Amino acid sequence: MKKENRKMAQERRARERARKAHRARVKNILKIAVPILAIVILAAVIIWDALRSENDDSSSDTQQSENQQTEEQSETYQTDTSLTVEDGDTVNIDYVGTVDGVEFEGGSTDGNGTDLVIGSGDYIDDFEDQLIGSHPGDTVEVQVTFPDDYGNEELNGKDAVFTVTVNGIYE
Repeated sequence: MKKENRKMAQERRARERARKAHRARVKNILKIAVPILAIVILAAVIIWDALRSENDDSSSDTQQSENQQTEEQSETYQTDTSLTVEDGDTVNIDYVGTVDGVEFEGGSTDGNGTDLVIGSGDYIDDFEDQLIGSHPGDTVEVQVTFPDDYGNEELNGKDAVFTVTVNGIYE
């Protein structure tokens, strides 16, 4: 009986040593894996934040300008088709821009409309000048060339066509 008890005790101790060895291996792996995982997550958050702020920066200037213009204007615009867009008018427009027939990111109002003061120089080239003489409800093909230093490699120096719909004129 003593031999059997001794043998069982040895087996129990062997199992316990195996468990301790396994726990030690897991702890060593976690000592390495947890910091690496933390670094990867931190890097992903930093990259995501940088991309998000880059997009926010490029659209925030335009949004601030649009918000200021909207605050300075009356609440509604006139859609009377007998009105004509003139230099100095504030208009509400929708547009879709294409380069070589392909729409590009950031080149559309997505049907949300945006306000623009004709002659303000807020848009590239003579974008605004090409709207002079149009009427609310008109669709105008505006042809422009992006500056070589526009800041977007895909658009720098490219010819673009904007299909612009004049939604109305503020009075």
